[in-house]
Amino acid sequence: MKKTKLYLDTSVPSFLFADDSPEKREVTIKFWDILKLGLYDIVISDILLSEISRSESPSSQELENKLSEIILEIVSVNEDIFLLAQKYIDEEIIPQKYQDDALHIALATYSEADALISWNFKHMVKLKTIRGVNGINRMLGLKELEILTPQSWIQEDNNE
Repeated sequence: MKKTKLYLDTSVPSFLFADDSPEKREVTIKFWDILKLGLYDIVISDILLSEISRSESPSSQELENKLSEIILEIVSVNEDIFLLAQKYIDEEIIPQKYQDDALHIALATYSEADALISWNFKHMVKLKTIRGVNGINRMLGLKELEILTPQSWIQEDNNE
């Protein structure tokens, strides 16, 4: 049976160290422990790697160490992904200023992830974004994408 594929944006590993948000940190640690079991195919992008390389707190080394705890696939932006991200921007689903968010969604779509996991409520984990992204994806014949928080995924996975 094919494993469920989860795409992680940068907010997920970052919240493993979120001392200023203990509830989200606790949920993210629980989620990470589930990922370490190898039950899912995990996808991250070169954008995530670039974003964590610039991190000071937590340090990029701490984040890289956490990433090394799970088996993952790394995907990269190409022209098709860039064009899809631009479509999300042109349709005003994601603001131009937050192009990396649009790229994360396009990368998740092109990697055929079942869900994009994020703590980004501003541009990703919101109904307008989910509906807009899936409308474009359907129109283009691409797979629809769930966009969930780690907490939502844990609840979904445990049928809570």
